[in-house]
Amino acid sequence: MAPLAPTPRFLSLAGELGLEFDSGDLDQLGRFLGLLLASNKRVNLTAVREPEAAWETLIFDALTLIAVLSDLPPGARVIDVGTGGGLPGVPLAITMPHLDFTLLDATGKKIAFVEHAIAEIGLRNAHALRHRAEVIGASGKLGHRAAYDAVVSRAVGRIAVLAELTVPLAKVGGLVLMVKGQRADAELSEAQGALRQLHAAHVGTVTTPTGRIVILEKRRPTPGKLPRTAAEIKKNPLR
Repeated sequence: MAPLAPTPRFLSLAGELGLEFDSGDLDQLGRFLGLLLASNKRVNLTAVREPEAAWETLIFDALTLIAVLSDLPPGARVIDVGTGGGLPGVPLAITMPHLDFTLLDATGKKIAFVEHAIAEIGLRNAHALRHRAEVIGASGKLGHRAAYDAVVSRAVGRIAVLAELTVPLAKVGGLVLMVKGQRADAELSEAQGALRQLHAAHVGTVTTPTGRIVILEKRRPTPGKLPRTAAEIKKNPLR
């Protein structure tokens, strides 16, 4: 499939954010976006249908995380929780080849697409994983609990719920980055009790042209009883 050309609006936003692309990055981003929109006609991967909107709403939005991830050392491990159609993980893996990305989702059809996209683009630093975050976060035997330098997520539930799914995956001192909207402050306020129980702290919020990035830092190991099962998390969020 021929790559979709980046729009002038995307290039303008990228320039304003100070993003610099290596040779081949825009081509790979365009190939991924073309694959995503074509597959979206068969499998529900995104509500965005038009290429012009997708460059800004999907690709640029994902790349806003680069500034926060840029201090990670080569080889650092990043997991994208609830990746869906590969966002923000695939665009980040394309533009940050020195980092290792795991793209996590529980839906088989979505992970099948992500595996296909990784293979078609030829990404060597991205790996698709079909599993549930609360399961891999609860057991050290699976190799994911407290294993990641950074955890990222986009549009995956309220902070109080999302923190219980993501914080256990981060190393002590690691970051959890949540791409949120205008309700970020209200969600943070309601999540303070959850963050205390998870031994995490809010260390900053970055406003971007497409949303807000809430930054948490894991201060101490997650208590062994957390995360709970999906049913418990949904029924009774930490307070």
